[in-house]
Formats: sequence, C-alpha cells, structure tokens
Amino acid sequence: MKSNGFRNIQLNLSGLRFWLVLAVILWLISSVGLWWLVKSFFILIGIILFLPLIIFLGFRFWLQRNLINADCPVCGQSLIGINGQQLQCTNCGEALIASDSTLKRVTPPGTVDVDVVDVSVSELPD
Repeated sequence: MKSNGFRNIQLNLSGLRFWLVLAVILWLISSVGLWWLVKSFFILIGIILFLPLIIFLGFRFWLQRNLINADCPVCGQSLIGINGQQLQCTNCGEALIASDSTLKRVTPPGTVDVDVVDVSVSELPD
C-alpha cells in the first residue's frame, strides 16, 4: 500500500456547519433584539409539555369531588355515579340520581315517596 501523503487527509466538516449556522442565527437575534421571541418559544414549549400534567391533575381533583360511591336504596347494590347525574341500577333497574353523596330514587311529579318503618307489635298489660 502506497501512501500519497496529503492526498489522503480528509476533514469532516459536516458537523461544523450546524454550529456555524446556529452561531450566526444567535448573533443575528442578539443584534436585532429578538430575544423575546426565543424566550416565548421556550415558554410555549414548557406550556405544551406541562399542560397534559395540569389537565390530568385537574381532572383527578374534579373526579374526587364529584364521584359518589353508594348503595342502591331499593336493592342495596353498590353503585358509582357522578354528582348530579341520573343513572340506572344494574341489579334492579331502578332510575336513580346521585346527589349529596347518596343515591336517591327518581320519582315522577305528583308521586309521594314513602319510607317504610317497621313497628313491632307489643301486647298491653290488662
């Protein structure tokens, strides 16, 4: 193998082009006074990165305040509902509304909903 001296020496300047262009762009931005543009770009990137986390934490907070876990007043089946929403019992099919951390029966207008009270019979002495 014969060496041709300086003919085999090659400089790889492909990576240097990026840094030179970046330096020129930064010099132009600083000379014109457009650092506010760079700062707003980084703020926008920060908002885009943290917005899903903020939305997730906000949704969890809302869900903890509005999710109701209670038993059906008709059959006793455990149900989960959102506060103020109407749902149907999966066991008995009764229409219910979730409010004030409890489930209540939905009754049509004019219907009187009565709770049954068991009264034990006792004999009176003579």
